Amino acid sequence: PELTALGPPPPSSRAGAWPGGAAAMAGYGASYGNPYNQSTGDDLYEGFGSNTEPFRGGNITGGGAAPLPMPSMAPMAGQPMGPLRVPQSRGGPPPGTRAGAPMSHMGGPLGTAGGGGAGATEEARPMTAVRAAGYTAAGKRPGSAAVFDPAGIGASRGPAPPLQKRADNSPEDLCREMEKEVNGLIEESAQLNLDSRYGEALEKAKEAGKRERKLCQKRDEAGLSDQVNIDLTYSVFFNLANQYHANGLYVEALKTYSMIVKNKQYHQSGRLRVNMGNIYFEQKKYPNAIKMYRMALDQIPNTGKEIRSKIIRNIGVAFVRLGQFQDAIASFEQIMEGYPDVQTGFNLFLCYYALGEAEKMRKVFARLLSVRLPGMGDVEDEEEMVVGMEDVLKEDGLKEALRKKHKESSKYISVAAKLLAPLIEGDVAAGYDWVITQLRTANHASLANEMEIAKSLHFMRARQFDRAVEALKSYEKKDHQLVARAATNLSFIYFHEADYNSAIKYADVAMRHNRYNAKALVNKGNCLFMKHEFESARAMYQESMGADADCIEAIYNLGLVNKRMALGREAFSLFEKLHAIIPSSIEVVWQIADLQESFGSPKVAIKWFNILSSRVPTDPGVLSRLGNIYLKEEDESQAYHYHLESYRHYPVNMNVISWLGAYSVKYEMYEKAVQYFERASQIQPSEVKWKLMVASCHRRSGDYQIAFDIYQQIHKDFPDNVECLRYLVHISDDLGKKDQVHEYVVKLRKAERAQEQQPPSDTAGTFAQGAMIPPQQNENIARNNGYGPPPPSSFDGQAPVATPAEYSESDFHNAQIRLAGVDPTGNQGKKTTEKTAKDDPFADADLDLPGA
Repeated sequence: PELTALGPPPPSSRAGAWPGGAAAMAGYGASYGNPYNQSTGDDLYEGFGSNTEPFRGGNITGGGAAPLPMPSMAPMAGQPMGPLRVPQSRGGPPPGTRAGAPMSHMGGPLGTAGGGGAGATEEARPMTAVRAAGYTAAGKRPGSAAVFDPAGIGASRGPAPPLQKRADNSPEDLCREMEKEVNGLIEESAQLNLDSRYGEALEKAKEAGKRERKLCQKRDEAGLSDQVNIDLTYSVFFNLANQYHANGLYVEALKTYSMIVKNKQYHQSGRLRVNMGNIYFEQKKYPNAIKMYRMALDQIPNTGKEIRSKIIRNIGVAFVRLGQFQDAIASFEQIMEGYPDVQTGFNLFLCYYALGEAEKMRKVFARLLSVRLPGMGDVEDEEEMVVGMEDVLKEDGLKEALRKKHKESSKYISVAAKLLAPLIEGDVAAGYDWVITQLRTANHASLANEMEIAKSLHFMRARQFDRAVEALKSYEKKDHQLVARAATNLSFIYFHEADYNSAIKYADVAMRHNRYNAKALVNKGNCLFMKHEFESARAMYQESMGADADCIEAIYNLGLVNKRMALGREAFSLFEKLHAIIPSSIEVVWQIADLQESFGSPKVAIKWFNILSSRVPTDPGVLSRLGNIYLKEEDESQAYHYHLESYRHYPVNMNVISWLGAYSVKYEMYEKAVQYFERASQIQPSEVKWKLMVASCHRRSGDYQIAFDIYQQIHKDFPDNVECLRYLVHISDDLGKKDQVHEYVVKLRKAERAQEQQPPSDTAGTFAQGAMIPPQQNENIARNNGYGPPPPSSFDGQAPVATPAEYSESDFHNAQIRLAGVDPTGNQGKKTTEKTAKDDPFADADLDLPGA
């Protein structure tokens, strides 16, 4: 604001006569360099303004040319700011200060802009800096809009016009839009790769490359070569190479990476040789991979310790694949001395394990325990890695990643401990004790407990059940979780020893410490199953499924119980559910196929058995079962094929041998029938029927002399066999051996009288009866029992259950053999007797036997 005079002071008035003294004057003149001299106490304006005219002097101390007065810098109250103007002098006193200014020396108030004082009737003075710019009292009135408009633009111009669309883009704008499209394609490609949609990701990467080349051509045509974005080109090529790698196109990926690393404009591109080394590693070109890793290592400064250690570890792993363990050990030792980590320590441990250096393994294991696990700051942090209620209620990505790394590191330490324990000491138990002590010293309590269980499992694998039981019982007074696991394994051991009461006892102990222990519930259910308490076993399996819905042992065994209880549909639904969980399980496929056959759906059963046969193509039980189903469908060619395949893989199945022999006799393939019956006589040398069938086949094929020799050998081994003597009489008469005919007739009469004196017995039954095989000798039964529940893991302590249903095909085989028309006398049955009576000289022949 402009400084004005306030009227002539009295002659005696000096600086100190003002109200407030020199300090007040200094406040008014602060904008002009503070004319009051504080050091001398003199007022520089002393004697100024002795007349009544406004200030017009040339300078502040005397006359001279009149300077321009200072313009107004603020609008008047309630008025918009207009153009700057120079105020005119009106010959009267100038406007005073604001209301409330200090009183003059005459006692009257100073003039203000709003009225009062000397200049109340004059034009309002310019706004001072005391009031905030743009503030007016009008905004407080009702109905008025408080708009911040200090320059008064809104009052004179009105609303702004709408934005006009550009009629045509400039070359720079077009290039910028194309660049955005390329970046979008790169991001889409990366996201598709993350979603494992590698083919689509590669197509997007190629499209980004095409758009980027068009962008470069556009800039060249527009003369904007200086605006080429080399970072965009780098991103396009890098993404394309990565997508080639993900799709297994190694040659294209290496070519693209080479284009990047050879371009001198990309200063950090040498690091991409690590990716090239990874490609060579996947191609098993380990020397090339090592070369690339070392070239990339030269590009990394010494400050990048973490990435250098990872590259050196890759070099060590490549040496391991080449079998150069000493070079690999050198690489891993270099990392352990500079930037140690658990994975590298584990790799170093494996190298010494491969070389058989137990003492160095011990040292490396100690160093491995000294490595700080990821996310482990304090000793108590190990407990924080366990998922608690807080982790369930809130998502913490960082903690989840740390938990994953901690679990992986614990796995490395656990495997190393299990490999080390049996080697470092003369006694395995002492080795496990040393490892457990080291783990507890290093504050790995959970791993130490796991090694306690591993110690007992080692004895179980070695069939040292007494030591395993002793080790497991020693945990009864330890941690509850450890006791539950030990009791589960004890129940497993006693189940296999058929001590079901003890197995149930320890299953109850495990359930007492953890009522929702699914494995303990299954073990108890298995014991009840073997004791034929099917309802109780079914309840145990259902409770186990309630505790763990994906417990495959409980689902499988519950299906078996339902089969035993004739609840076929419930069993089928359980096996279907289990097939969805573990589709590769051949046991589940067998049960589904068996149930389909029992439901009377042979075509569906054939489909499932074919699926099973494709997974176990050499299983004779599956092939034999397929042959039997085709027999029911009256497809003898397919039945013969599958029985023959079953015999080829397992040539001691008596059911299969008997059916193949009968089939060969039915279709007069006597030479093949002889092979099958000879094999049967080798398997069961005490059964005379197989030798009789061999002789009968030779007789039917016209080899009478061979048949006669075989009958003589049978008579020597079984002198009281009536059938053999009868055939000897027939064939001797045919061969013209009259002297031997009388001898065999006498023996036949004697044998028949002895047989008549004995009570009737089934021991000398027909060939069809001889085909009956005890259940324990039936191969199909054995194979069916072999498809029991999935074998338990060594850590579960899960006891298996044998399949409850024994499948016997003897009756069906007997019916087929009878249809083939074969009996032990060498004659065909009623079905074929009439047509062969004329051809067979021994058919229905009446013998003239002399009296005894």
